[in-house]
Amino acid sequence: MTPGIALIHGIALSGEALGRELVQRGWQVRVSDDQPDDVKRAVAASLGTELVGQPDAAVLASLVAECDIVCPAPGVPETHPVVAAARAAGRPLRTEIDLAYEWEQERPGGARPMLAVTGTDGKTTTTFLTAHMLHTAGVRSAAVGNTEVPLVAALAEPVDAFVVECSSFRLHWIDSFRAEASVWLNFAPDHQNWHVSLDSYEAAKARMWAHNRPTDVAIGFLDDPVVMRNLDRVAGVARTFAAVGADYHVHDGVLMGPVGPIARVADMTRSLPHDITNALAAAALVLESGLADVDAVAAALATFRHPPHRIEPLGSLRGAHWFNDSKATSPHAALTAMRGFDRIVLLAGGRNKGLDLASLATESARVKAVIGLGEAGREVAEAFEGRCPTSVAISMRDAVDQAAAIAVDGDTVLLSPACASFDWYPAGGYPARGDDFKQCFRSLAEKEMA
Repeated sequence: MTPGIALIHGIALSGEALGRELVQRGWQVRVSDDQPDDVKRAVAASLGTELVGQPDAAVLASLVAECDIVCPAPGVPETHPVVAAARAAGRPLRTEIDLAYEWEQERPGGARPMLAVTGTDGKTTTTFLTAHMLHTAGVRSAAVGNTEVPLVAALAEPVDAFVVECSSFRLHWIDSFRAEASVWLNFAPDHQNWHVSLDSYEAAKARMWAHNRPTDVAIGFLDDPVVMRNLDRVAGVARTFAAVGADYHVHDGVLMGPVGPIARVADMTRSLPHDITNALAAAALVLESGLADVDAVAAALATFRHPPHRIEPLGSLRGAHWFNDSKATSPHAALTAMRGFDRIVLLAGGRNKGLDLASLATESARVKAVIGLGEAGREVAEAFEGRCPTSVAISMRDAVDQAAAIAVDGDTVLLSPACASFDWYPAGGYPARGDDFKQCFRSLAEKEMA
């Protein structure tokens, strides 16, 4: 692609990385942002331009008109005026993941293989687990995409392969991205504050397979009808994973693949139901791509450390076990966590993303009590009224104190909010929420021990 002028709207982690790569490749960059601050202004200046902050539709139209491509940051929804302006002016909408893929194809010595992971829930854990399997096999890899490292920022790294976490935000605009092996973990309503419809969300996920070559392997979750409907349309090789009946499955406590045993469930560092399916998905990725063997997969599963804020065990208090699942920002994610436990004191709520929180009550038989959090706290509590005791907390510390007063020996206290965190934690997101929960638990535990 011949260098020209690019507009980047949204200059956070991904936008900055893309801007630097564009400049290095001879492009002129324009930068706009809906929430300008001094840090973003400094980034824009380092890219040789001036930040245009809080542009209205007319300003955006003017910016778009002078550019050859428009690059919305992943957080910029498809309903944003910059998208409308680009379409009206006939300017291509390009995403960081797509441009990075195209530049990698031009790499002297050849492009390095890519493995891709999408799904409503479990993407990050499966991405890091896959990278750990490759590392155990002696393959230098980078876990990139919807992580702390955009794909474009890792192109210069001395790695042998990329494991790309593909959010719907990144997939929505792609024109060329593909992977030698890719897995779609699951599908449930989410991000309806970004996509115009659930159909749009599904279509974005499905684009991960849109450019598959005949030799590429597409892997889908057998138990999910949406995933399987799209897998049936894929060109090339198709594989499935699930606890039962799939190409990659569990039999007599052993993870199995088409070539036979892979690893014992008992040897995994954690084996909740979704841990097992994530392990099958990651194993399928590395085995089908030929980048790792069964021995490396088994060794990786026995040593993998799960990322924080994802059903993270905190410890026990008066015999009750406490878990931080702050990353669960949708009902589907929260339900996945809930299905791993019984007698749950559930802490849930926050900023709803336009989803049906009443669906949480489908697992009410597992729930002993519910404590609502944040803006949607009352909505969560109402979903469980008549099924178990409910209350609404005014702060995380209040929620922890309430949970400690309820939980007894054998109970599980689970923070699994089913909502975004930007009501109580506008700057830090779900990690700040999880860290606050952990600190409140530690303070309470220390007080108990004093």
